[in-house]
Amino acid sequence: MAAGLRLGPLLRYVDWDRGDTATVWVETDRPCTARVRCADGAGGAIRTFQIAGHHYALIPVTGLTPGSTTPYEVLLDERRVWPPADHRFPASTITTPPPGPAEVKVTFGSCRLAAPAEGEKDPEGPDALDALAAQLAADPRAVRPDVLLLLGDQVYADKTSKATRRWLAARRDLREPPGPDVADYEEYTRLYYESWLDPEVRWLLSTVPSCMIFDDHDVIDDWNTSASWVADMRATPWWNERVLSGLMSYWVHQHLGNLTPAELATDELYAAVRSVPDGTEALRRFAAESDADPACARWSYRRDFGRTRLLMVDTRAARVLDEGDRRMLDPAEARWLREQALADRPGYDHLLIGTSLPWLMPPLIHDAEGWNAALCQGVRGGPGGRWARFAEDLRRRSDLEHWAAFPASFDELTRLIAEVGSGTDAPATVCVLSGDVHHAYVAEPEWPPGRGGPDARVLQLTCSPVHNSIHRSVKLGFRFGWSRAGRRLGRALARHGRVAPPPVEWSRTGGPWFGNQLMTLVLRGRSAELWLDQARAGRADRRVGRRADQRTDTRADRLGDRRTDRRADRGADRRADRRADRLVRVEARTLAEDQGVGCEVPVEISLPGE
Repeated sequence: MAAGLRLGPLLRYVDWDRGDTATVWVETDRPCTARVRCADGAGGAIRTFQIAGHHYALIPVTGLTPGSTTPYEVLLDERRVWPPADHRFPASTITTPPPGPAEVKVTFGSCRLAAPAEGEKDPEGPDALDALAAQLAADPRAVRPDVLLLLGDQVYADKTSKATRRWLAARRDLREPPGPDVADYEEYTRLYYESWLDPEVRWLLSTVPSCMIFDDHDVIDDWNTSASWVADMRATPWWNERVLSGLMSYWVHQHLGNLTPAELATDELYAAVRSVPDGTEALRRFAAESDADPACARWSYRRDFGRTRLLMVDTRAARVLDEGDRRMLDPAEARWLREQALADRPGYDHLLIGTSLPWLMPPLIHDAEGWNAALCQGVRGGPGGRWARFAEDLRRRSDLEHWAAFPASFDELTRLIAEVGSGTDAPATVCVLSGDVHHAYVAEPEWPPGRGGPDARVLQLTCSPVHNSIHRSVKLGFRFGWSRAGRRLGRALARHGRVAPPPVEWSRTGGPWFGNQLMTLVLRGRSAELWLDQARAGRADRRVGRRADQRTDTRADRLGDRRTDRRADRGADRRADRRADRLVRVEARTLAEDQGVGCEVPVEISLPGE
């Protein structure tokens, strides 16, 4: 029987040094040789490898022409499987940067519940990734992102959809732990199918390169919050299989594609998995070692896009949780981050630090997390005392585990950013890109006089969720956290916890924005622009007039009306509604001009009728 394409293709890596190589990830339904064939003669092939009965390939593509956009096909054992015969999306393409300096367009966000609501209004609202895909597919002239950064919670192992719960119930008794959460590798694969087989998103990921990093829900809510949390979880019978499966599936589906071809060529685990008929045990051993000792694995990575450097940082598995010396990053990871940020500093104009958890939070929340960490450490009543027990319970219930909850690491990152951004060879901007908190905002630090503040423009850019929601009370809490009263309350908590003031102060200069959204950075020379786009729901004929009707009709023609009979009318209506969802620009601003320090007044953009 001929091999079939089960998942993908995902365009993962595109080379920005020479502009002639890329990688494409696929899952197939049986062992085979997977090949990418480009219209200009470029391509590549590789044999699949096997993990837990599934077959995967990360196909190296060589011979690409710099500065070109090339359609490609995927073949399995020389039979074309992508694009399928009935494919009505635009061609999947690989776009390579031109020689010399080039503009870089980086779109980012986090927290995407994949499955839409079944037969009801989606309580999470419209999916921003779906809306982006539909927008790009409908307009061939639209400028696509050069890279899509997915900053955590690509799948939710602990918040499954109704369809997935039905699938799980047919497989095992959901009355037994972990109930409707995923339990093993096979169940993780179901989450990736649900997320990446969405037709619009599947096409988007096939044509826009992506970089990914996990956050807690990729494994479980509050993953690695504290040493006592880990001890409690390890005493739970189902936990070991859950965490190993989470790390294994992340390595296969997300981490491998983050690596460059040169890194893949020297990766011992990748070589070991590909050298045997079944690589499951080798990957399982690696996952177990990684969970037991964060120094055994590095999930962080560096990517350079011309004169823009991205450092994607693991803020979950690399933690040191000893209450006497809590660290967001273990010493080796912190050293790696420092080395990569300072290496060849004149060689880049913009530094992007991707960390799923925000560095700068509302001041009240920052102080509350520092206060909580101090109480857990035993600053009042000693370790294990009443205050410490109260604080540990509060930490778990209130998700007090961002950078501020690791004060030494917060200070270390702050010093590093100041050092990187200072001097004659400093970049124009240093931007910390984050998600997690289900809203978006821009925050800017201010170093006290005499503290060696940077010359670069430094910003915390937080964008979340892509498709999720936030309770009204939490919205109010975030707003209060930025207020004067919130700052005063935070300082009172810090004094109670005997917490030293942070080395910088900061203020919110944009937002908060609530809704499903994506941020985009456009980096050109030493200039930088920021856009925020929100997904807006509803049928276009009711929302934005005749011209929008025409655009929606054209989009439907291109994407294809997948209705096959009248019995599917209701589901087709939901899909039509989803195709009508669109991204609306709600924020645009200049972050830096060619001189490197200029700033314009934020520009608020509203569309007629909004």
